[in-house]
Amino acid sequence: MQAAILDATGADTVRVRDDVTTVEPGPREVTVRIRAGGICHSDLSAMNGTLPQPVPAVLGHEAAGEIVAVGAAVTDLAAGDHVIVAWIPPCGACRSCLRGQPFLCTVHVKQALTRPRFVVGGRPAFGMAGCGTWAEEVVLPREGAVRIDPDVPFDVAALVGCGVMTGVGAVMNTAAVEPGASVVVFGCGGVGISAIQAARLSGASVIVGVDPVPAKHALARRFGATAATSPDHLPAVAAELGAGKGFDYAFEVVGRPETVRAAWAAARRGGTVVIVGAGSPDQQVSFSNAELLFDSKRLLPSLYGSADVRRDYDRVLSLWRAGHLDLAGMISRRLTLAEVNDGLRALRGGEVIRQLIVFED
Repeated sequence: MQAAILDATGADTVRVRDDVTTVEPGPREVTVRIRAGGICHSDLSAMNGTLPQPVPAVLGHEAAGEIVAVGAAVTDLAAGDHVIVAWIPPCGACRSCLRGQPFLCTVHVKQALTRPRFVVGGRPAFGMAGCGTWAEEVVLPREGAVRIDPDVPFDVAALVGCGVMTGVGAVMNTAAVEPGASVVVFGCGGVGISAIQAARLSGASVIVGVDPVPAKHALARRFGATAATSPDHLPAVAAELGAGKGFDYAFEVVGRPETVRAAWAAARRGGTVVIVGAGSPDQQVSFSNAELLFDSKRLLPSLYGSADVRRDYDRVLSLWRAGHLDLAGMISRRLTLAEVNDGLRALRGGEVIRQLIVFED
């Protein structure tokens, strides 16, 4: 089959090869034919080393597809079922899962760093985050395939697997934004737009999207922001909207120290700062003891939107069905696998929300 391979950390392109096979599925694993997969900024982070990723690897982690085979011990999925790929599959039995934090489950994450999922030209290769969805088929742990209704379009379903779940979950699960709150979102890509939509659904009265790319300002307003601006102009916009003393909630969806500090500065005293962006382990953010104490702001991380994918994928799709979440409108480009490097270049340019690799029937 075909797949897009990252040969070495630091490479800025991937190679599309047709001599790729999956590993043999185990008894608690399933084989999924990928029908649509997103190009996410986390894929760039895996390429440049910001996120740890053994190589060679098939990239991609945001996808939806169809079950083509199940292992002997899998009894609740069958060939033909439609599924969303979960890149942090909850094992259901570890301490994190049992205490209601399945997004912190590391059982399958650890396997992703040690167990190859593919064979490329006779050599073992890993799958990004244990997935590797820039391939025609993947083998996943059963927990990594969440069944959905067959009438959900694969392109809509694919977005839920990472960007939408992360952004919506940060607002609804992690922060629990209440009606009437004021919200600012730093970064108006796919995750940021999802957070903006969720803030609107939560009843926020002021929602400001912040992005240095002017083209994204109109997009932010289209999806529910009451205003959108560049970082330099945020203080003036906040003053105009009555948030001059700070926002109730500030979401950082970039993953850089300077935007974390900007989000902290934008939140009011006693407000909440939610860190959504994935930064490099060697990047540091400094806070003084005095500001932590006397500003009394809450600093909350939001990994994967604090989601339980077994519950929350369906919740997000229910909001989409009701017309409250515009998911199809977030798709800015549809590409073939052969065009994946074009998609990566566009993502680096910063003007796209979400691009999908669509696999032919």
